[in-house]
Amino acid sequence: MAFDGFVVAALVKEMNDTIAGGRLYKIAQPEEDELFITIKNNKEQYRLLLSANASLPLAYLLEDNKPSPLTAPNFCMLLRKHISNGRIVSITQPGLERIIRFEIEHLDEMGDLCKKFLIVELMGKHSNIIFCDENNIIIDSIKHIPAYVSSVREVLPGREYFIPNTTGKHNPFTVNQSEFEHDVCSKPFELSKAVYSSFTGISPVIAEEICHVASIDSHTSAGCLTPDERLHIFNIFSSVMEDISGGIFSPCIVYKDDEPVEFSAIPLTMYSCDASVASGISYRTEHFSSISTVLLNFYEKKNALSRIRQRSADLRQIVNTALERNYKKYDLQLKQLSDTDKREKYRIYGELLNTYGYNIPEGTKSFEALNYYTNDMITIPLQPDLTARENSVKYFERYNKLKRTYEALSKLTLETKAEIEHLESISNSLDIAVSYEDLVQLKEEMIEYGYIHRKGPKGKKEKITSKPFHYISSDGFHMYVGKNNFQNEELTFGLATGNDWWFHAKNIPGSHVIVKAENKELPDNTFEEAARLAAHYSKGRAQEKVDVDYIQKKHIKKPNAAKPGFVIYHTNYSMTIDNDHHKMGTLVEE
Repeated sequence: MAFDGFVVAALVKEMNDTIAGGRLYKIAQPEEDELFITIKNNKEQYRLLLSANASLPLAYLLEDNKPSPLTAPNFCMLLRKHISNGRIVSITQPGLERIIRFEIEHLDEMGDLCKKFLIVELMGKHSNIIFCDENNIIIDSIKHIPAYVSSVREVLPGREYFIPNTTGKHNPFTVNQSEFEHDVCSKPFELSKAVYSSFTGISPVIAEEICHVASIDSHTSAGCLTPDERLHIFNIFSSVMEDISGGIFSPCIVYKDDEPVEFSAIPLTMYSCDASVASGISYRTEHFSSISTVLLNFYEKKNALSRIRQRSADLRQIVNTALERNYKKYDLQLKQLSDTDKREKYRIYGELLNTYGYNIPEGTKSFEALNYYTNDMITIPLQPDLTARENSVKYFERYNKLKRTYEALSKLTLETKAEIEHLESISNSLDIAVSYEDLVQLKEEMIEYGYIHRKGPKGKKEKITSKPFHYISSDGFHMYVGKNNFQNEELTFGLATGNDWWFHAKNIPGSHVIVKAENKELPDNTFEEAARLAAHYSKGRAQEKVDVDYIQKKHIKKPNAAKPGFVIYHTNYSMTIDNDHHKMGTLVEE
């Protein structure tokens, strides 16, 4: 996940194809470190977002508008004064730096044609948006950097603008083979680090990809490469740089399950199917025609997932705490239950002492008798200060105590196990939640079962708007997936009718999947797609293969007093299914 020089190069090409030659129609500053510019070009209207946010610097074209403050900040007013209605002459990138340079022509107060530069630096905490005149003198910037903040370069009105080379990196477009070998192979680093630390604009992800394409282990020491390997890695490096200089890009996002983990302006073959199988992690790559669309989708999904995780953190903590407590309680109950296994032995001791104890002398410490249940001789320990009958009473007392403990623990262990299963199902529902509305319904379930207390006036419930996932199979059948126990209950006993099919991951927490059969026979593809949904929306989603039970709804029963979503069934079918996300039908947005 790197906003590197390759991504900037792809952005510059896209902007040259769309907004170069256009006029600046509107300039707004929705955030203190962000510009939103509307551009008209070739009878089209484009919106450009430029952000110098220290934690998330961005630049891309988008379709939606952004609200702006009623009073424009000073930097925005300055830009409006100088370049409003100005024309974008060119959009360039110096070398492979993470810098976009907009050259803008405009008319001054006297009607003379002037030139200005708007320079966007996308460099993490050093990001900035700088406005310069035609002589590269800074007019103003969205962030002022005085000398006491940076000894390398001041960014203040009146200072000359220049790009500082603080890292000693070289321009990857101009390097030859001998320079490449000297820069890379002389470093005491592993190969990928030697590559990205030697040249501007190359991120660790791109360096890893170059090593992967060259079929050289990225962890190999750069100084240990053979002459052939040095030539090969240089040729791959040069080929990649030729594509970039020629404007050949393939914007993409790499997903791990449904979570975006990387984006790039070039193909990331190291996340191919073969690489996924080798690593045991399921990756998929989605390609786009526009790098702006990549950035918009990536950060939108990433932010949505982050927000859900943040909002669910408190609920998850409560569930995990309750689970840990119940795990410990269950282990203790099972240990105590195993201690009651001796109860039958004590009962037999008592019976045998009543049967044969009439001739045991006083003070005897043990007694051998025939166990008429097994026809074996056993030795019964005795307390010498007690009579045979008193020893028998003692054994029966111990038997009855263990019997009562066994009966109580047998019930308690079942209750604790059911509690654990319920909490694990809530944990799984938290894992698959995709919106705040999903969390609202989960919170209601936790309130109903006493895990948390309701807050607010008179314990008022929040409105439930969460809906199950709705998929359509490749054969056109509607498939529904519950996001939590309440939805599982409603799907199975509300939506489903007798001949509809029910799917669930075998013996692990997961969602109920209902396939509406409409009194038709389901094709094999639909069975497999529904099973994949059941596997994916279960605790087994990280496994390569998952066992899934399936049965017609009419054979599903709900035990008395069972928690929502908990059912029993017999004579079911089972299949072992892979977790291929591409073969789960089509998700319907509702």
